Amino acid sequence: MAKTTKMVWAAGGVLWRPAPDGRIEIGLVHRPRYDDWTLPKGKAEDHETLLTTAVREICEETGHQVRLGRHLRDVAYTIPNGNRKRVRYWSARDLGGEFVPNREVDELRWFEIGSAAEQLSYHEDRSILDELRRLPIDLHTLLLVRHARAGQRSRYKGDDRFRPLDALGRRQAQELDRLLEVFGAQRLHAADRLRCVQTLEPLAATLGVEVETEPSLSEESYSAAPEAAHARMLDIAKDSSAIHAVCSQGKVIPPLMEWWSELDGVTLPPKRNRKGSVWVLSTLEGRLLAADHIDSPLPHDDRIGS
Repeated sequence: MAKTTKMVWAAGGVLWRPAPDGRIEIGLVHRPRYDDWTLPKGKAEDHETLLTTAVREICEETGHQVRLGRHLRDVAYTIPNGNRKRVRYWSARDLGGEFVPNREVDELRWFEIGSAAEQLSYHEDRSILDELRRLPIDLHTLLLVRHARAGQRSRYKGDDRFRPLDALGRRQAQELDRLLEVFGAQRLHAADRLRCVQTLEPLAATLGVEVETEPSLSEESYSAAPEAAHARMLDIAKDSSAIHAVCSQGKVIPPLMEWWSELDGVTLPPKRNRKGSVWVLSTLEGRLLAADHIDSPLPHDDRIGS
């Protein structure tokens, strides 16, 4: 009987930091078991998202905390037992730490980018580094979130502006707290709808900040004056003093993203605009350079109203 091939998922990143002379340095790890130099990565644990895996594995192998940025690419290959491994990589901005030799890694060394490419033992790792270099490395992240589930609009008695999250929506909001944190969210904005504000409240409590309301980003305002919403998003994107997370609605985000991608010539990946899903936008001085989409952190019923 033929053996069934299993897919093993893993995640990691390109650990980078700005050097005092303005150049970018890349952190590579040496594994004595294989006598190789590689990018920090590792297998996902049960019930762990790949984002969490990437942050955890980078920290375990290097001792450094990181903030994730844009998704770089996935690499798949066959491992010695015949199964396939698929590794997802992100840009990972170094936030500091101290390396201590451990069971898997005996050395962390920093290289200038060109030297790092030469030092890497595997072609696949060099392809990840090439993708990092394709765009400016020190890009700014903006997170655009569709609000979590809020029950069915037709069944809510009262002003729809005040329709709250339902039980599943509150769970999604808790998961979004952890998801948005790995990208370093600092300032929070929401369309002036209770369900949008509530989607970011767990993260607001974690960060100890307030959610700023954005009247121009509601569905009604967008329908009446989309140019006002576009201008507001560009204003937020141009503010590089903090990483912003913005929560809006299902009839705002798709047309807004279509407008922005056409404006700056960015091809958007295939996606579904699910409740609780997130666009990870990489910008430079307000210009959109890359857009990654992360699906809802929990399953939900697509028949529910926006």
